[in-house]
Amino acid sequence: MRIAIVHYWLVGMRGGEKVIEALCRMYPQADIFTHVVAPERLSSMLAARHIRTSFIQRLPGSVRHYQKYLPLMPLALEQFDLRDYDLVISSESGPAKGVLTRADTAHVCYCHSPMRYLWDFQQDYLDNASPLMRPFMRIFFHYLRQWDVASSQRVDRFVANSRNVARRITKHWRREATVVHPPVECDLFTQAPDVADLPDDEVADIVRQGGYYLCLGQLVGYKRVDIAIEACRKAGRRLVVVGDGEQRAMLERNAPEGVTFLGWRTQDEIRALYAGCRALLFPGEEDFGIVPVECMASGRPVIAYGKGGALETVLDGETGVLFHEQTATACHDAIMRHERMERDFVPDSLRRHARTFDTSVFERKFRREVEAALHAVRG
Repeated sequence: MRIAIVHYWLVGMRGGEKVIEALCRMYPQADIFTHVVAPERLSSMLAARHIRTSFIQRLPGSVRHYQKYLPLMPLALEQFDLRDYDLVISSESGPAKGVLTRADTAHVCYCHSPMRYLWDFQQDYLDNASPLMRPFMRIFFHYLRQWDVASSQRVDRFVANSRNVARRITKHWRREATVVHPPVECDLFTQAPDVADLPDDEVADIVRQGGYYLCLGQLVGYKRVDIAIEACRKAGRRLVVVGDGEQRAMLERNAPEGVTFLGWRTQDEIRALYAGCRALLFPGEEDFGIVPVECMASGRPVIAYGKGGALETVLDGETGVLFHEQTATACHDAIMRHERMERDFVPDSLRRHARTFDTSVFERKFRREVEAALHAVRG
């Protein structure tokens, strides 16, 4: 059986790319298709694969400014020749599901999220655009939404990464979706590396001292790292921030003493930072959010904004603490609540809960969805 995996773009290693890694392990014979690829930013496993790109790869600045070519992506997707494939697995957050397939090809879409800039955040994008561009963006978004809905009918079976996303698939596309949570390599986090083996003395010293809260991820607006910083300032607690992004300079400039910015770190350093923290602070709203599960797999609790994917991963009072207003005051109160019950969080219980999101669970459930799609197409 010939299999194709279609991903929106491969320009870094985030949650969507970790799903692609899992799919490649499940289907090692699969061919990979994407709009643009930056092999140097991928894991060694993905970088070693033969990846077929769309014509957008050959356009000026496509790897750095791939999102500026969004208007061309529907056309680019439809140019992929998938006639010889029996199974197509698309990975959707940017445009991927709109590929054309034979009538007897099974098409399963693993949806991380319907495109948020079309449906949920359109007004935010318009507010940040220049007045000259806004009328053109409104027209473009209108037509891209029409294509987005039309292309959803090309999929035989939708699989959502969370109940939150499944609801949005039904709302925007009028399609039903089965929920299969993304894979987390729990075994990787159950035991931290020896601090003496860490390559960076700064990270090693932080882990040895302990007593810090951790915030990890892209430093962009919707992650709301500013809330974690202000909450720790109010509480007089140390905060370690791992990650980079467009807001880093502003956040560093305004951060009080006691907040350390480390940028991106190696996997071993992140494992050590998870294991050494008092808790992870997760103040943004995510469709799912792999980072909290990784932290729980490390035996540490999570303090999260109680909306979106955190409602499916963090058990309030058992594996962490949820706060229900996206404010620094609510996050501060959650930190205080965590500290009152800190001794109640049992590392083995946290790890056991994290294992319900393990890669092995993802593989078993996703194979079941693929088999159902193949059976439906074959009759």
